[in-house]
Amino acid sequence: MPSERESTMTSKVKLGVVGLVHDHVWGILKEFRELSNAEIISAADVNEPLLSKIRREYGVKRTYRNYEELLKKEDVEAVLVYTENSRHADVTEAASERGIHVMVEKPMAANLEQAQRMFDAARRYGVKLMINYPTAWFPPMRYAYALAEEGRIGRVYMVRYRAAHEGPKEIGCSPYFYEWLYNAELNGAGAFMDYCCYGANMCRWILGVPEKATALGGTYVRDYLNVEDNAVLLMGYKRAMGIAEASWSQIGEGVPPRYTLILNGSEGVIAAGAETLRIYTADSRKWKILEVPPLEKGRRNGPEHFVTCILEDRPFDSLLSALYNRDAQAILEAGLISMKEDRTVYLSELGIGD
Repeated sequence: MPSERESTMTSKVKLGVVGLVHDHVWGILKEFRELSNAEIISAADVNEPLLSKIRREYGVKRTYRNYEELLKKEDVEAVLVYTENSRHADVTEAASERGIHVMVEKPMAANLEQAQRMFDAARRYGVKLMINYPTAWFPPMRYAYALAEEGRIGRVYMVRYRAAHEGPKEIGCSPYFYEWLYNAELNGAGAFMDYCCYGANMCRWILGVPEKATALGGTYVRDYLNVEDNAVLLMGYKRAMGIAEASWSQIGEGVPPRYTLILNGSEGVIAAGAETLRIYTADSRKWKILEVPPLEKGRRNGPEHFVTCILEDRPFDSLLSALYNRDAQAILEAGLISMKEDRTVYLSELGIGD
């Protein structure tokens, strides 16, 4: 049943921002600024310098040091949550109780218990909950999925995604961001949670829920960290496998280039990056670069999709949905247990899947 807020909603969605400590927020705010059907009217964060930045650079005049005060005083229909991963659940529950839609930045939470709370709150109060992944807006990756669904490379039996850079501090992330990324309680882990979450999300999207997961990780290069700087997550299916790789110590692009989604099928291979897509099939016996169609209106970026689905009362694309990302969080949880206990973990142990 639609909430009271939904029934009285105008053609312009009023939004609040809860948390400014995730550096992705500044790019997201720029995209919201381009939308004629959305307006950021308030923000909350404990850090005054960040509140000063959003007032100065984005014209958000009403700011708070406490998000509960924002939710109580501001007439917002949706909130953007850019806090530490571990705080997503508290904010989502508080917003859902008020009939406020929620968009959080990836991953869904710091652990499965928190993700389940978010999933339950959104369902209980009838609000929309979207988990935003930057990779969801790479046209080649969307096209790779479409081609695989059409059977262009036969039956997909392997999905691989590697996310890697030199490290959050090394690439210039703000201290507000990297300090909590380096905290296992606030982030959920280290590089594993930050970057294997992409592969878990993609495997859930393309292959479904795996039967089991195995992971390996450690602090191999960045000795100042108390969390892992490299990790690999393996996901096992009846007739397929998924591989998610994470690194906070990679120098250069690597081979294949980082941030490339690779789909191996019985009749070919697809390699999709942020801008290009290559395909090799059994028929052609050579690599081809395909022209990638642009993303359609309403799903060209996270802000546009979030607002469109609110105004038109449509579900979010599956890879951004609360269900798929609750399942992705379970995959990550299985991986963390695997690393800790040095064993393969079945998703059924966590109450997910068959």
